[in-house]
Amino acid sequence: MKVARDNLNPRNPKLKISISIAVFVLICLLAIWGASQFNQVGIVWYSIVPPLLAITMAIATNRLLTSLGVAVGIGIILSSVQKNVGFEMPWFLILGSEGWSISKSVIGTFNLSVIIFIVLILSMISVMIISGGMQGVINWLSQFAKGSRSTQLVTVLMGLAIFIDDYANTMIVGSAMRPVTDKKKISREKLAFLVDATTAPIAGLAIVSTWIGYEIFLFTSTAESIGIDKDGYSMFFDALGYRFYCLMMVIFVFVNVISGRDFGEMLKAEKRSHSNGAVLAVDATPMTSKVFSTLSHNPAARISSLSATIPIVMLFGTMVTAFWFYGGSSGSFWSWTTWREILSRVAEEGNNVQVLAIGSGVGLFTAIIFAIAVSGIGFGQTFKAILLGLNGSLLPSLILIFAWGLKEVCDALRTGDFLGATVSNVISPVWFPTIIFVVAALTSFATGTSWGTMAILIPIATPIAFGLDGSTYGITTIICLGAVLDGSIFGDHCSPISDTTIMSSISCSCDHIHHVRTQLPYSLTVAGLAIIFGYLPATFRFPPWFLITCATGVIVLIFLFVAKPVSGSR
Repeated sequence: MKVARDNLNPRNPKLKISISIAVFVLICLLAIWGASQFNQVGIVWYSIVPPLLAITMAIATNRLLTSLGVAVGIGIILSSVQKNVGFEMPWFLILGSEGWSISKSVIGTFNLSVIIFIVLILSMISVMIISGGMQGVINWLSQFAKGSRSTQLVTVLMGLAIFIDDYANTMIVGSAMRPVTDKKKISREKLAFLVDATTAPIAGLAIVSTWIGYEIFLFTSTAESIGIDKDGYSMFFDALGYRFYCLMMVIFVFVNVISGRDFGEMLKAEKRSHSNGAVLAVDATPMTSKVFSTLSHNPAARISSLSATIPIVMLFGTMVTAFWFYGGSSGSFWSWTTWREILSRVAEEGNNVQVLAIGSGVGLFTAIIFAIAVSGIGFGQTFKAILLGLNGSLLPSLILIFAWGLKEVCDALRTGDFLGATVSNVISPVWFPTIIFVVAALTSFATGTSWGTMAILIPIATPIAFGLDGSTYGITTIICLGAVLDGSIFGDHCSPISDTTIMSSISCSCDHIHHVRTQLPYSLTVAGLAIIFGYLPATFRFPPWFLITCATGVIVLIFLFVAKPVSGSR
């Protein structure tokens, strides 16, 4: 099967390569200096080399799959070196053992469930498009999405509505809205940003989601270890007002959409799309196959929104039912408290992605039935649609596998522990939340995992903050809880090796490097505001509502005086 190419024609390639090499060397030198400031067994400066190499090489060459493969290979070698310092074993044995260990971790139940989910849901979407179901949805949405701004607003509202899980949010919203946004000449880069910006930031804030269970689990275990007399739920709600990045990102997205203005690389992408209808750049390589990214309905199909809405309803209905049974099915079905406990159990046991896979399987089966019975396209055309979905899932699945391999390499080399140790001697209560936010962002960016970063830094940062508060559960501790969570999400939001960032590109059929490049200025802007109007002044006990109000005012000013209107946006 033919898949999308893993290359682009980069602009100024020599300059990009030179800058990337310089950045790589500079960060390595800083890491060597940082490692000299502490002495902890098993934590080494070269633990940052694999993720740093993957990121700089991907930016320099625009070959994401190749960059990830090289980084994983180098990581396996470095991990083997670290474990065979005394030359106790032959190199080929330790290298093979380390490679096999990492491969086994990558091909685990959770990761396989993610791949199955992607394959099934892309096949389901392919069937819904060819059967005319998505065209029926487009016709219905057109009464609300009459122009560019209203279409973007519908996309954002859909992202806010599907808050139960970030994976489900990403795949459903991006895939459902892509035909609509294409029709309104909204660039794939802008769609990918809107989808990505309403996934983890929303799932991380929602009081009922697969995220809250994991966050509460980490809070509870850390509180018990250092003697904080608080339960995980209370700590989550205490920190909610200090989730400055997530809260400001939601505000930023709404102001961006309502204003009809953009800046930086996103403005270029939007002007290109609005001027000539080129939703993808000329040199773009979508994360799905070219055929999948341009699918349209069969001319012989009977257009009916039922061929798309019923499979999606069945997908959600199955998910809710599976969550209920996987989570213990105890208590009242209509109770928020019951659902918080159920989702906590599901997240702790790692069953949330299995639920998504089951739901997407039922959704695909329903889509096939409605394509044949309602749209009348026949089994042959339906089977062809399924094959197109499988073809479209090949490249993203390979990239995710390599990204997971890189994560396992980072775990083996203890990359997160190295970055966390760089702040172990920080003692200023004023600067500590900001530094923790930055370190969490760097760790998440380098490793591509927000959950992994939270697991590493919450046990490190919370005791330090607790000590800075005089061994009491004070304001520094509460702010740091929010800083770790949001720093992890910010880094994950920017990282080209993050699974949620990759899945945003998949669902929107967007070039992945283009998605990262256009989204990065927006994410950095919000992160800067979160520091200046959030984590720094919050340590002086300014109320969160006041700080967020100030940041909102600045966001409005940015879109009034820095951003420029997109021609044709209305």
